[in-house]
Amino acid sequence: MFGGKIGAPELILILVVVILLFGAKKLPDMARSLGKSARILKSEAKAMKEEGGSSTQASTPNEQASQRTIQAAPGDVSSSRPVNEPTDSTQR
Repeated sequence: MFGGKIGAPELILILVVVILLFGAKKLPDMARSLGKSARILKSEAKAMKEEGGSSTQASTPNEQASQRTIQAAPGDVSSSRPVNEPTDSTQR
């Protein structure tokens, strides 16, 4: 129906509608929180990949749970917290 092509006039119209809906004062805060969320998602995905790669190696069942620190944003030390990794309780 529309051909799937978004050009400059459509993008400008979308931008105007967003500014009218949310207001110019809230847009920088929204962009900041969106960027912070994207950084958290990226760091968690990276941690999951590293964890998945290390779990393919042989491990002992009585292995101690290692701690790692999750930070909300790079350089943000006020909201970082240590996290205990879950242990596999199905092995005996």
